[in-house]
Amino acid sequence: MTRIDRVVAWEALDSRARPTVACRVSLSDGSSGRAVVPSGASTGSYEAFELRDGGDRYFGMGVRRAVEHVNTTLADAVTGVDAAEPDAVDLVLEELDGDSRYARLGGNAVLAVSVAAGRAAAAAAGVSLARRLHGPGALPLPMPMINIISGGAHAGRAIDIQDLLVVPVGADSFAQALEWCARVREEARRLALADGHAAAVLVADEGGLGVPVGGNADALELLTRAIEAAGLTPGAQLAVAIDVAANQLWTGDGYELAAEGRALTAGELVDEIAGWVARHPVVSVEDVLREDDWEGWAMATERLAGVQVVGDDLFATDHSRLAEGTRRQAANAVLVKVNQNGTLRGARGVLESARRAGWATVVSARSGDTEDDWLADLAVGWGAGQIKVGSLHRSERCAKWNRLLELEATADTVFRNPWREVT
Repeated sequence: MTRIDRVVAWEALDSRARPTVACRVSLSDGSSGRAVVPSGASTGSYEAFELRDGGDRYFGMGVRRAVEHVNTTLADAVTGVDAAEPDAVDLVLEELDGDSRYARLGGNAVLAVSVAAGRAAAAAAGVSLARRLHGPGALPLPMPMINIISGGAHAGRAIDIQDLLVVPVGADSFAQALEWCARVREEARRLALADGHAAAVLVADEGGLGVPVGGNADALELLTRAIEAAGLTPGAQLAVAIDVAANQLWTGDGYELAAEGRALTAGELVDEIAGWVARHPVVSVEDVLREDDWEGWAMATERLAGVQVVGDDLFATDHSRLAEGTRRQAANAVLVKVNQNGTLRGARGVLESARRAGWATVVSARSGDTEDDWLADLAVGWGAGQIKVGSLHRSERCAKWNRLLELEATADTVFRNPWREVT
């Protein structure tokens, strides 16, 4: 039998030393699954509600109330549910709160149970979570998008935009993809130090270089130089992805590039991004405008034709917002952050809806993440095609990369390359 026998949660720490919810679900056959959930810094208004305690503990960031909800209300509701029955646990969890954003019980509490139950069911079946989600056939390893230079909320606004990443579009295996990206990160560090940026020895929230190089264009130039210094061809072997995180730039009247002392309209910001795309091997741009500017997003997607335009804060891994985006043709790809939604079933549904619309999908970690590696299995099991975890520094990032390397070495896998498949 694979019915849930026991659920227990506790307060754990994420990569920023902030509490988060951890949970173990035990089944009647003795199998169990564990999950520790992440937390974001650059968050959208439409994400699932993250329940925090307030008060003095951890500067108000404690999660004892969320843990208590798991150990009482959520545990009572799912005990006896057959974890092996597809979506059975998540359907109970989704109905329990009464609010689609889990404002009462906390999305962090709900997600911990959802993921732990999914892992427990995989353990009971004697397979990995990736295999349980995917079924038979070769497991599709996703193309990594790897953070090299950070700014915005991830690096004290060292530059205005949040992240500059590389995409190893010419790699033939996941292992080769990581090796190339590691070379680029090291060359970017060396070049930044040679240019007089001592901060290149430090790391940002997601392991990238938090280097105040000046303007955003200067950071893009540094990254392109680093690709070349690594002995790789920009565009053919290593391409560039940009996470603008425009919500963080919005002042209420326009977009402020504080590091450059400039204020831009939506049209001017899109023109700025189009200029970066024209001068550098950029294949993907995320969160080009603020989360409620649907008309601007449609304009930007048309203006940046040929580039993957990814919605993160715009969609918040929410079904209704994705439906609005596909109707308006605002973006052509969606970032899937499971904790924005609250359950595995809900996040998977958003990913599948995007795929039916012909859009690309990227499974993503959060800036406040943990050593847990379940996200890698989700990206593989759901066939997402792309994964965005952070850089190649910091253990909570490498845990996901190492899990994917393990799958490549030990399971029947195929390395996915969305850009090669398109061409």
